[in-house]
Amino acid sequence: MALVKAFTQFVEPVDPPAVAVGESRRPPKIETVQMGFFYGTHQALRDISLKINERAVTALIGPSGCGKSTYLRSLNRMNDIIEGTRVTGSVMLDGEDIYAREVDVVSLRKRVGMVFQKSTPFPKSIFDNVSFGPRIAGLTNRAELTEIVEKSLQQAALWNEVKDRMRESAMALSGGQQQRLCIARALATSPEILLMDEPASALDPASTSRIEDLIFELKQNYTIVIVTHNMQQAARISEVTAFFYQGRLVEVGQTKQLFTNPTQKETEDYITGRFG
Repeated sequence: MALVKAFTQFVEPVDPPAVAVGESRRPPKIETVQMGFFYGTHQALRDISLKINERAVTALIGPSGCGKSTYLRSLNRMNDIIEGTRVTGSVMLDGEDIYAREVDVVSLRKRVGMVFQKSTPFPKSIFDNVSFGPRIAGLTNRAELTEIVEKSLQQAALWNEVKDRMRESAMALSGGQQQRLCIARALATSPEILLMDEPASALDPASTSRIEDLIFELKQNYTIVIVTHNMQQAARISEVTAFFYQGRLVEVGQTKQLFTNPTQKETEDYITGRFG
């Protein structure tokens, strides 16, 4: 009861999905099976088995250094750019191992977009930022590019603010606008999945609220996995929450259940502030 009271001071969680975690009628969009991850000889992740359901928000929580961002970046092989890293176990996307030799990493990252903690607009115009991905993919038709840019900015809830400024530098946008621009840039390649690594941690409360509202809208069409240190945020936007600690997946469950009635003492200690 004390834990329930402690949590309800944060926020009332979203209602859990009708189908329990791990019992979806459809196969998971992403599934990691006994996944391990190494930076050289250092093992950062151990035996992570986790199913991520389609068109839902899964939040990854845990103290700094617990492995949640490493796990997130493994879902589109972003860690490949770090020398000396390797993955064990399997990471399945629609039933296919993304670390198989025949997988084209460029195509994978079109399907699995990423938004980072710090907004990273290119020093280009707003239009060129959003059209960057489609252009890299070979699209040159101006009318099609314009349509994609407008649609992506609308999806990112930014179009009305920038529609008359498309030739201006993206660097002139506010922090919150820059982050929504980065979301629009990720959406422009028509991904199926969005990975978000603390996308609102550097933003003011008003901008954070807009990002959270945007995530709520986007989950109607996208599978979203978000790393956050903010437990109130996890409660507001996610259906499922996974708690990581010291490179292990300690517990995963429907968000309301995990925050109010966790099964593991480590989870309870973390969400009640005893450590982290």
